[in-house]
Amino acid sequence: MAQAATKTASKGRGVSGIKTFYEETLIPAYLAEGRYTNRLQVPRVTKVIVNIGMGEAVQNVKVLDTAAEELAAITGQRPVITRAKKSIAGFKIRQGMPIGCKVTLRGRRMYEFVERLLHAVLPRLRDFRGVSAKAFDGRGNYTLGLKEQLIFPEIEYDTVQLVHGMDVTFVTTAGDDAAAKDLLARLGMPFREAR
Repeated sequence: MAQAATKTASKGRGVSGIKTFYEETLIPAYLAEGRYTNRLQVPRVTKVIVNIGMGEAVQNVKVLDTAAEELAAITGQRPVITRAKKSIAGFKIRQGMPIGCKVTLRGRRMYEFVERLLHAVLPRLRDFRGVSAKAFDGRGNYTLGLKEQLIFPEIEYDTVQLVHGMDVTFVTTAGDDAAAKDLLARLGMPFREAR
């Protein structure tokens, strides 16, 4: 009997704190402000894309395999290998060569990743004063660049062969940058104060 109660409780624990905060606090707050009349009009984060570009993979393809394993450990989802769209002779890249990997997160995994990023990863950065508020694309999407994968607790420092960065893109339903910035700030994104 006690085991059945424990299994039921563990099934219910899969909901992220950010998702709960968004649904129970943010949506009613937006509706109370009168900016939106319907719950479905309220902007939301639809997906998060984590991308690693590995120019070093041109000489050594095994580097890309290691980066893909690290990305899988960070996100909890197997990445897709990205290939060059066109040949660039100056970089010795031919069309179709593997040059990176990416993961598209949606739903529960997306909320869990965002929560870890905001509450466990970004505070670990040295001399962290906030993220830039200028990285919006004009359509309500935000891209955050990270310089090394070592800031994630899932990566063991001793096993890292090559330090590389990654891009984290937040795709929102907000129509413009101001609404997207407001949404991300309310979710806990630590934007740097403008001087």
